[in-house]
Amino acid sequence: MVKYLINGGTPLNGTVPISGAKNATVAILPATLLVNGVCRIENVPDISDVRLLLEILDSMGAGIRRLSANTVEINCTHVRDSVAPIELVRRIRASYYLIGAQLGRFGHAKVAMPGGCNFGVRPIDQHIKGFSAIGADVVVQNGYVCATAPEGGLPGGRVNLDVVSVGATMNIIIGAALSNGTTIIENAAKEPHIVDLANFLNAMGAKISGAGTDVIKIRGVPMMRGGSYTIIPDQIEAGTYMVAAAATAGNVLVQNVIPKHMDCITAKLREMSATVTEYDDAIRVERHGRMKRVNVKTMPYPGFPTDMQSQFAVCMALAQGTSLITESIYDTRFRYCAELNRMGASIQVNTKLAIIDGVEQLHGCAVKACDLRAGAAMVIAGLVADQTTVVEDAHYIERGYENIIGKLRALGANIRRIETPEERTNAAAG
Repeated sequence: MVKYLINGGTPLNGTVPISGAKNATVAILPATLLVNGVCRIENVPDISDVRLLLEILDSMGAGIRRLSANTVEINCTHVRDSVAPIELVRRIRASYYLIGAQLGRFGHAKVAMPGGCNFGVRPIDQHIKGFSAIGADVVVQNGYVCATAPEGGLPGGRVNLDVVSVGATMNIIIGAALSNGTTIIENAAKEPHIVDLANFLNAMGAKISGAGTDVIKIRGVPMMRGGSYTIIPDQIEAGTYMVAAAATAGNVLVQNVIPKHMDCITAKLREMSATVTEYDDAIRVERHGRMKRVNVKTMPYPGFPTDMQSQFAVCMALAQGTSLITESIYDTRFRYCAELNRMGASIQVNTKLAIIDGVEQLHGCAVKACDLRAGAAMVIAGLVADQTTVVEDAHYIERGYENIIGKLRALGANIRRIETPEERTNAAAG
């Protein structure tokens, strides 16, 4: 069991470097299965999700060399046509990208239904629809997704997604990259990590155009031969530190970012009265005086990201007036609100709407990280609260934030990590 102990009340000050994008990396690593050659990937975040995916690839026979903490070489030339270990697959949501990767590489895939954060049902029906549209036969049975290409390979096809789905868009791109024909994805998601995946595959020899728009075209190629690629900075990690700077009334320079990717977050922080200064590859956030109320509605990119709403809720909980969050992506992503209320926040939740009345102060207590981003919100709340906050289930946070303890300490935070053996339940003891 991993816990964070935080003594709050200290403004964050200094410089924080941003790691590579988690959401790009967890698609790019499975996509290396398509490549006959060595992929040298730089700016890989050292997080638990990445370590799990590398373990899965290793179990399938990939050659993996860690050249540094953030650079890895992967050689899938002699990878085995095998089923990824279920005990690993079920620990990470992004394992569903193995379906597209194995389907494209071997002509068939059998992958256990994925795990990861539990904040509501996230069906993979759009993934299945996409694979079917490009020529695969897909069934779900006994907890596995089984996909099979026709003899001779996937022909490609036209996919019109019913909803804008980041995961489905990326999975279809992976599955279609080695097809025999052309695939067109309409109503595609536009997130920066989709562009990054397409750029990675193109660097390895794929032919993908339109990434970053709502129509993406994939012209299948017979083979990809390897190369070098650097992953983009993590938009959500950057946003989290920007919000932490504003929440604590600090002054933080967030380095190694693409400011354009941060536009929606920057705009809301300015609306709340924070001062945000943009540079070529950095953003400075500082705040003086109490924050102002703001309304947020989560939307697909370039709208406000659902992965940032819980962090913003901490600022809203301390802002003057009543703020609203409308969650339009997931049904049950407000579980963290009960934890913030335990710290003295005043939040009412009505299905997909959170009504937040600002209070003067949050108070430290024991809270839980309900999922990855909610865990980051609990850390921010602990940084602004008086007394001591204990964030339990902090392993969720480490799925997506590299060295969060070290980075926060460098900014002046009083935070430490405690790892203890899991307590045995009475049933297990018996």
